[in-house]
Amino acid sequence: MTAPTIKVAVIQLYPKPLDLEHNFIKAANFVRSAATQGAELAVLPEYHLTNWLPKDPSFAGLCDQWETYLKKYQDLAKECGICIVPGTIVEGHRGEEKEEDRLLNVAYFIGKQGEIVGKYVKKNLWGPERDHLTSSTSHPHEVFNTPIGKVGMLICWDLAFPEAFRELIAAGAKIIIIPTFWTLNDCNKEGLARNPASEALFLDSMLTARAFENTCAIVFANAGGPPGKGYAGLSQVTVPFVGPLAKLGSAAEGMIVVDLDLQVLEDAEANYQIRSDISRSDWHYDYRHSRLDNPHSADNEGTRDEQNGRD
Repeated sequence: MTAPTIKVAVIQLYPKPLDLEHNFIKAANFVRSAATQGAELAVLPEYHLTNWLPKDPSFAGLCDQWETYLKKYQDLAKECGICIVPGTIVEGHRGEEKEEDRLLNVAYFIGKQGEIVGKYVKKNLWGPERDHLTSSTSHPHEVFNTPIGKVGMLICWDLAFPEAFRELIAAGAKIIIIPTFWTLNDCNKEGLARNPASEALFLDSMLTARAFENTCAIVFANAGGPPGKGYAGLSQVTVPFVGPLAKLGSAAEGMIVVDLDLQVLEDAEANYQIRSDISRSDWHYDYRHSRLDNPHSADNEGTRDEQNGRD
């Protein structure tokens, strides 16, 4: 039986700093346009409502409005009959005992009737985020049954961890959606001296590698922005065999609507047999590890957490 083809819209948005309503209206216009083009799914970038300005005095208060904007996206999905991953919405939970004065960076999968199909709280926080956000380290990566198939969600810096993909693939995910706020300026000065486009190389290389090594499709929506501000863009839909089916090659705002033929995933799996191997009872890698139970780990590996990082 031939796998279906789905139409996916990837929206590369410039998040005007701290202007939720402006950014929502702009995003909603893109989503409506995607729906008129027959898209079944629209994906927005990380931090698309607020931009990333956690030290601004108004940032935390704006994040307290998360329920209002989540509901707006649910209503929009129902209005347009389209599934939406509204990038990430930073949730303020300062009134709750366990999350007092903390923020969560959350991706939702909203079904075409406005229902919440899946929710993922960012697990791998980039260095500067760790002073402001609470990680979901205590929860496993989950796969969601959606109208477009089995979907896993990751956020930005999660891309750097093949273990995150392996957990989702082992649980049956075939499409991985990654809202992102990744800039060229996230590289340190030593890396930039060697290659000013280092982060663009990182993104393109990792997205293609992850698609091949997991026989999965990746829907990657990154923030865009004005020239000279360091926005990386490069939003794309990437699959094995082909690489990017379509890509926004610059940092400019825009949208691509892509026909994603899921048969390519079945053909790639028939060739590489990744899913088959990792489902074997004698599969030889254990991806759940830590310094405490790994005798080969150095005691000072924890200092990696203190190195500079990404949004």
